[in-house]
Amino acid sequence: MSTGDKLTIDIHFDLICPWCFIGKHQFTMARGKFIGLFPATVVETVWHPVQLLPDVPEPGLPFAGFYERRLGSAEAVRQRQKQVAQAASSVGLDLDLSAIERMPNTARAHHLLRRVATLGELALYEALLDRLFAAYFQRGEDIGDAATLRMLAAEVGVPSQVVDVAQADAGSVPATSAVEGVPNFVFNGRLSLSGARDAAILLMAMSKSVQVLAGNSGAGS
Repeated sequence: MSTGDKLTIDIHFDLICPWCFIGKHQFTMARGKFIGLFPATVVETVWHPVQLLPDVPEPGLPFAGFYERRLGSAEAVRQRQKQVAQAASSVGLDLDLSAIERMPNTARAHHLLRRVATLGELALYEALLDRLFAAYFQRGEDIGDAATLRMLAAEVGVPSQVVDVAQADAGSVPATSAVEGVPNFVFNGRLSLSGARDAAILLMAMSKSVQVLAGNSGAGS
């Protein structure tokens, strides 16, 4: 199967959202399968960081206390974390939510991602994105901390001068998004899906998007 059409995928996410980590994992699998099915299609992936909790103070907050206030009790937190961990495990991701000590303010991390995006190197951007998700959900690292972000960026090969510029911008407020929830996937500006969808569903949406575009192009020829 092949088509010469272009597929643009816009993805809105936040680094403190475990469903975004799961969704990114599923999306990567779906995109790989799509490229195999439609090798002539140009796939453009555009990531949009969304700061879900901009009011978290710059140093962050105690993670356990934050979620107990949010969900009402330690037992409610335990049940929610169990649900998230099981969902992640079902797609091959092992989370260690017990290792997280701080609920970070993600502004610095978002500025870093936006600066890396200007380099136009998707593989580098996604390597950093994967490292940030893993740092938070699997290693309990503070992704709101400037020194930690510098270390993580260096591990995946982000030039130090790019990190310098991103950290200089850290006082400004990251852009917000009109989407109601994350992760949110938009295919060719038409079809939208929210939530950590199964790879098969994402693949179906990608295939449908290019087939609809191909059909429209044929109708106008």
